[in-house]
Amino acid sequence: MNKPTFKAIKTHSPSKPTLIFVSSRRQTRLTALDQIAFLATDNNPKQWLHMPENEMESIISGIKDHNLKLTLAFGIGMHHAGLHDRDRKTVEELFVNMKIQVLIATSTLAWGVNFPAHLVVVKGTEFFDGKTKRYVDFPITDVLQMMGRAGRPQYDDQGVAVILVHDIKKHFYKKFLYEPFPVESNLLDVLPEHLNAEIVAGTITSKQDAMDYITWTYFFRRLLMNPSFYQLEKTDHDSINRFLSHLVEKSLIDLELSFCVLVGEDNRSVEPLTLGCIASFYYLNHKTLRMFHTSIKSECTVPDLINILANAHEFNELPVRHNEDGINSELAKKLPLEVNQHSFDDPHTKAHLLFQAHFCRLQLPSSDYNTDTKSVLDQAIRVLQAMLDVTADNGYLVTALSIINIIQMVLQGRWINESSLLTIPHIDSSMLSLFKSHSGLIETLPELVHHCRGNKVTLHKLLSEKLSDRHINEAWDMLHKLPMIQMETNMQGLWINSTENEQRSVPTTFIRGIPKDKDYIKVHADQEYVLIINLRRLTGGTNNDKKAVAPRFPKPKSEGWFMILGDIENKELLALKRVGFVGRSSTIQLSFFTPENSGHVIYTIYLMSDSYLGLDQQYNICLDVVSVDKGLEDAVYMSDDD
Repeated sequence: MNKPTFKAIKTHSPSKPTLIFVSSRRQTRLTALDQIAFLATDNNPKQWLHMPENEMESIISGIKDHNLKLTLAFGIGMHHAGLHDRDRKTVEELFVNMKIQVLIATSTLAWGVNFPAHLVVVKGTEFFDGKTKRYVDFPITDVLQMMGRAGRPQYDDQGVAVILVHDIKKHFYKKFLYEPFPVESNLLDVLPEHLNAEIVAGTITSKQDAMDYITWTYFFRRLLMNPSFYQLEKTDHDSINRFLSHLVEKSLIDLELSFCVLVGEDNRSVEPLTLGCIASFYYLNHKTLRMFHTSIKSECTVPDLINILANAHEFNELPVRHNEDGINSELAKKLPLEVNQHSFDDPHTKAHLLFQAHFCRLQLPSSDYNTDTKSVLDQAIRVLQAMLDVTADNGYLVTALSIINIIQMVLQGRWINESSLLTIPHIDSSMLSLFKSHSGLIETLPELVHHCRGNKVTLHKLLSEKLSDRHINEAWDMLHKLPMIQMETNMQGLWINSTENEQRSVPTTFIRGIPKDKDYIKVHADQEYVLIINLRRLTGGTNNDKKAVAPRFPKPKSEGWFMILGDIENKELLALKRVGFVGRSSTIQLSFFTPENSGHVIYTIYLMSDSYLGLDQQYNICLDVVSVDKGLEDAVYMSDDD
C-alpha cells in the first residue's frame, strides 16, 4: 500500500500537509522508509521539507530516535506512543508550523491531538490484535475520526480522505461512510461489574432491582431498536423479560462464583460481600477477585505474589505484538524468576517479565516495551492495594507484609533483597563500600541519614571518589527528603486494678532479643483496647511537598504509610490502617481484642512506607493477658492492702 500512498500524496496534496494513519508503531517506520525510497527516484527528494536544511540539521541533532532523525531530513515525521516525549513534541511543532509536509501516525492520534491536514490517507483498516492473535478491523468510529482530520478550515475549502482497503470491503465502508452510523451499547461485556458496583452502593438489593436498573440504561433502548445485534429473537414483552432475566441471572452467578455477592435463601435478595466491595472500590474485574480468593495463601512469597499480580484480569489487554513472543523469550533469559516457557505470547507472561525488568532496572528491547511498562505499573498499584485488602480480611500477616514490600519495589524499581542504599540516584552495587562511618559500614538509609545529620558535606566526603558534584547534589536531594519518623505508643482500655477506661503509655522493645518481665503490661482477656500511636516527622518533606521521590515510577505519588498490628507467633494480622502524608505529627488509632486465654503474648507494630524501601519500623508490645476472674481477684487484694 505504500506505492498508492505516495501516488495519493503526489495527486491530491503535492505541497500541502498530509496525515498518513497506519496500524502500528512498526508500520510508521516501514511506511516512512518506503516513502523516502520513492522520493529518492524523484527529481527533488526533499520536496516535503519546507525549511532550510541547516536548520533541520540542528533540530535533528536533538532527536533521540534514530529512524526519526532519518525521516525528518526528508520532511516526513513519525508520531506514536513509543517516541520520547521531547521527540514527539518536536514532530508536532514541525507539522503544525508546516515545516514538514507528511506525518505518519498510529490511529490513536486521530482521537488525541487535533492536527488537521489537507489530505488524510488511511493505510489499511486492519490491525493485529495480540489477544486474539489475528488481524481485526478498526472500529468504524476510528475510521470516521481519522477521515475527520482531512480539511483545514482556516486554509482550505475542501479536504481529501483516501482509504486504502481490500476490494471485498469497499462496499461495506462506502455504506457506513455515506449513511448514518448507529451507536450500540457495550454494557453486556461489563454487566457483572456494573451490577456489583450498584449492589455495593445499595442501589440494587434484589434481582428485580437489577432488572429495573437495566431498563434505565442505553443498552435497553438499543435492545428494543436493534434486537438482532444483541441476539434477541422476539421483541414481545415475555421474550424481553426472559432475556433480561437470563442476563441478570448469569451476571449474579458470575459474581457469586467470584465471592463478590450473596444471593439470599429466597433466591431474590442480593447483598455485597467483602470481595465485591473491594472490586467496586478499586474498579477491578470480578474475575481478578476470584483469582485472589483462590491464589492468595497465608504465607505467599514475593515471587508467588508477583505471579498473582501479573495474572490479574486487568492485564488481559496488554498488547503482545507480532513477533514479540521471541523478544519475550530472550528477555526471560536475563531475569531471575522463571515463567511458563510455552506462554511467551500471553499478556500475563509479558506483564510478569516487565515487572521483573523494572525491578532489575534492565534495558528494555524497544520503546514499545517502555510504554507497556508504564501501562503495567500504572495498573499495578490499585491491584496490589486490592490484594492487600483481601489478605488483611483473611488475617494473613506474612503475605500482607510481602505485598507491601512489592508496592515499595514497584515505586522504587528495586528488589526487596537489595541494599536500600541503591535507591539513591547514581548509586550502584560497586559503590556500597564507600558508605563508611567510624563504627563500620553504613548499610541502610536511616543509618546514612543519621550519619549525615543534615550536612551535605558529609555525603560529599563519602561519594566524591566516584561521583561528580552534580550527581552528589541529586543524591542529596533525595536523601534529605526521606521521611524519618519517630513513633510513640499509648494504649487505651480497661486496665487491671481499674474500673474505667484509661490511656497509658506503652513501652516498646525492638523485635530482637527476649522481652523482660518489666516489658509486659497486664491486660484483661477478651477485651477491646485501642492503640494510640503518635507519629512525629524528624526529617524530610513539607506539607507543601507531599510527593515521594520515585523517579522510576511513571506518575507522581504522594507519600503514605501502612500501620499494621500483627501476632508473629500465630502469623495473624490483627489490624491494618493506611496513613497519609505525615507532616509534623499525626495520630493513628488501631483497635484490637486481646486473646480469650490468659498468658503472655507479644504483638508487633509495623510502620511501613508505601513508597520507600528500607524505612520500615517494627516494635513489640508485650502483654500479660489476665482472665476476668484473676483480674477481679487482683483488684480485691489491692483493696485489702489499702
